[in-house]
Amino acid sequence: MAQDDVPQENRPQDVVPAQGGDDPALRRRVSDLEREEVADILRDAAGEGRLSYTELEDRLETLYASKTYGELVELTADLPTGPRAQNVPSTTPQYGGAMVETGPVINVFMSESKRMGNWLVPQRQEVNAVLGDVTLDYTEAQIPFDEITIDVKSILADVKIRVPQNAIVLLDSNPILGSVSEQEAGLKAVPDPNAQPTAPKRFHIRGTAILGEIKIKRGPRLSKRLGLT
Repeated sequence: MAQDDVPQENRPQDVVPAQGGDDPALRRRVSDLEREEVADILRDAAGEGRLSYTELEDRLETLYASKTYGELVELTADLPTGPRAQNVPSTTPQYGGAMVETGPVINVFMSESKRMGNWLVPQRQEVNAVLGDVTLDYTEAQIPFDEITIDVKSILADVKIRVPQNAIVLLDSNPILGSVSEQEAGLKAVPDPNAQPTAPKRFHIRGTAILGEIKIKRGPRLSKRLGLT
């Protein structure tokens, strides 16, 4: 049945149809990973009471049928976080994913969580680790923000944060029978002569370690520095 044939009272009232306009960024096709990122934002909003269960169901149904970035923008237009329309100059690097200001909280209990490789970095990230291991590797990630904030609580856990070699780290540590440390890479990678120089990103890291350990390291992993991967 065509959309125009659906009775008005049966149409979802909370989802605004996507408006691609003439902006190529809004017409860009989205990936399954980007849909999942927005799904997490919608579920968090429902948990905060911003969306009813029915609204969440309607938006998730629309989300998984969406094909363009503009549709993702419309789905979260009335929420404080989520993808947004970008009007950036052509000289600014373009990123393939939906820019997210606040990422889903990483909660680890007697388990392991890793963010490595080419992943899209949110501007703010919270990590709660208890009796587990967390790795956040920003050296190969897409970082659309100049300032990144990371809040970490490590309780009997091991948290590793690897930042780009030229990153500016502003560390606020609070170890309680634990350790929060910043380490330099022992062996620097050979510079890529074809790589474009980039301005350093600023990482605001607040770390609380209770009988746990938080390590901030610089530069790519050893296998990367040795050219093994």
